[in-house]
Amino acid sequence: MQAIIKTLIGISICILSALHTTAQEADAVIKKVKDKLATVKDYQADGVMKTDVSFMKIPESKVVIYYKNPDKFRIKKQDGIAIVPKGGANVNLGNLFTNDNYTAVPAGKGTVAGIAVSIIKLLPLDEKSDIVVATLYIDEKQSLIRKAIMTTRSNGTYEMEMSYGKFANWGLPDKVVFSFSTKDYKLPKGLAFDYDTGEKPQAAAASDKDQKGKLEITYSNYTVNKGIADSFFK
Repeated sequence: MQAIIKTLIGISICILSALHTTAQEADAVIKKVKDKLATVKDYQADGVMKTDVSFMKIPESKVVIYYKNPDKFRIKKQDGIAIVPKGGANVNLGNLFTNDNYTAVPAGKGTVAGIAVSIIKLLPLDEKSDIVVATLYIDEKQSLIRKAIMTTRSNGTYEMEMSYGKFANWGLPDKVVFSFSTKDYKLPKGLAFDYDTGEKPQAAAASDKDQKGKLEITYSNYTVNKGIADSFFK
């Protein structure tokens, strides 16, 4: 019996040691991503935004995107309307790492667009955080987040998929595809009442409100770390 108990204790120690090691590895992967994103203090970027929501008609629009570390973010459309994402719903990932108040949990391996990724879940320790859990699909070779699935208190679950090009060294994507449920997601100011007719449409059918919506931004260039005043985001 004593031999069996010693064996079980030994197995338990091995399991706990393995779990501790993988947790440390997850923290190391997250740190590399965080360090890369932290090199961007601010940016201004030109792009094109497409919005696909079944009960809204929103034309493709040229946009200018502004960001300032750690969490200031704004999109300005060509017609002058500003779009300010609310709460945790943000097409910029920098605000995920404004502090270390989260636990990183390894969740296996996978692929995104044919690229091998490590899957890591971030569990915020602040019970007031709008984000409940963030599942990140990380390209370890380049320290890039290829995909993120966010579960939030105010906007349900939404997903972002990023593709990268010449600005990958900054951790900045060439394209972001933001997918969400039209039932749960609150469209940011600047989109919710911006229709091609200039009028608020009739109430959508319940079936329309419970469909997938998509917002896609394709970036053409970035101007990085040139300085943007805080007052610009007010």
